[in-house]
Amino acid sequence: MRLLLPPSETKRDGGDGGPLDLTTLSFPALTEARRTVMDALERLCVDDAAAARALTLSPKAAVAELARNRALRSSPTMPAIERYTGVLYDALAVEEWGADARARASAHIIVHSALFGLVAADDAVPAYRLSHDSRLPDLPLRAHWAEANARVLESLPGPLIDLRSEGYAALGPLPRRPDALFVRVVAIGDDGVARALNHFNKKGKGEFVRALLEAGPLPASVDDLCATATALGWPLRRLPAPELGGKRDELELVVPGTLPSAR
Repeated sequence: MRLLLPPSETKRDGGDGGPLDLTTLSFPALTEARRTVMDALERLCVDDAAAARALTLSPKAAVAELARNRALRSSPTMPAIERYTGVLYDALAVEEWGADARARASAHIIVHSALFGLVAADDAVPAYRLSHDSRLPDLPLRAHWAEANARVLESLPGPLIDLRSEGYAALGPLPRRPDALFVRVVAIGDDGVARALNHFNKKGKGEFVRALLEAGPLPASVDDLCATATALGWPLRRLPAPELGGKRDELELVVPGTLPSAR
């Protein structure tokens, strides 16, 4: 089973790993695609104003973020699961995990980067700034990444549980098979109605993944995952496509607690 996570725009500086080596990253079929995006990003960052517009950076943020991008090949690296910060990764709280949970993350987590494509939790990456909706000159990220990442996902055995945002999911669509499922995060209002979460779904995803990794070995099937998650206090169920009005099944994850009902 693989848990697919989005990255975060915010990242830790530094790291105790050596400079980036693309050949050491997981999924080597993506190496040339990664190199193409890196080259395009470096060319963009020669022009401060153009880069700030393409990366939607304020003048203040641009100073540090463009410096990161210009140092991609020389700056220190750290494991991807430790590089990202922000709501989801703060909720994951990797630094608080025991050795067993950390080992499970190594085996089961894939992070989807706009710069590097799919990477494993332990892949060593530098700090950078590039998002799924960034506009690189002459290199639309969706067109560039979608097929290459999709081929990697298709090649992976076992269930694929997609906790990415829809923007990142578009950069690497799931294969069409019963055990590859996108997760919708909802909360139950005090009126008993399930409502989709927006910003707070990131926190819920992080807390859910942490609870799952700390509980023990991950289940081998989607049905067992639903049972395990529900027993941990995170109700998870398959939503059949007809119920969704769509073409494929998804999973619905209910964040514990309730929201005020709509008035």
